[in-house]
Amino acid sequence: MAEEIDLRILTGAVPALRDYLPDLARLRIAVFREFPYLYDGTPGYEEAYLQVYLDCAESIVVLALDDGRVVGASTGLPLAAETAAFKHPFVAAGLDPARIFYCGESVLLPAWRGRGLYKRFFAAREAHARALGRFDRMVLCAVERAPNHPRRPPGYVPLDAVWQRFGYVQRPDLVTTFDWQDLDEHAASPKRMVFWEKPL
Repeated sequence: MAEEIDLRILTGAVPALRDYLPDLARLRIAVFREFPYLYDGTPGYEEAYLQVYLDCAESIVVLALDDGRVVGASTGLPLAAETAAFKHPFVAAGLDPARIFYCGESVLLPAWRGRGLYKRFFAAREAHARALGRFDRMVLCAVERAPNHPRRPPGYVPLDAVWQRFGYVQRPDLVTTFDWQDLDEHAASPKRMVFWEKPL
C-alpha cells in the first residue's frame, strides 16, 4: 500500500536535498530509459539538470522512500526559475511565468507503480504551489512521439488519461523543445514537448 511508503518533502532551501542528488540521478536515468523518453542519461548530466532545484528556494522534491531507498520522486518549481526555453511558449502566449508553477517529473520504479503514489505526488506539489500563494495555474510537460515510433512497446498506454483525471488539459498551442540523447542516438537532439495545464 502507498501508506507504507515514506514520502519525504524537501525544498531547494533544505541542505539534505543535495545528499539525495545521486539517488535522484540514478532514478531518472532508470525510468527515463523507458518509452516514450528513451533517454540515455549520465549521472553528470543529471546532477547538472537537477541543480536548478537546489538553486531555487521555492522548489519542491517529493521523495518516495521504501526502507530508506529512493524508489520514486516528483519535482516542481516556479516556472520563472526555469530555463528560457520552458518559459518562452507562455511569454509568447501572453501568460506571465511568475503566475505559473511548473511540475517537473513524477517517476517511480516499476515495482512501486499502481499503489497510489503518483496521486500523492501530484497532491503534494499542488499543496506546495497553493501555499506559496501567488500562482493561478500548474503546468507539466510531456514528450511527443510519433504513433508509429519503432521503439513504441506493444500495448503502450500514455499517461494522458491520468493527467486528465487529475484535472490537467493538454495545450497543443504551448510547445517547446528539450535536448537529450536517445538510446539509439550518438548525440543529443531536440525533442518536441507539449504542455498540460490545470487552474489553481
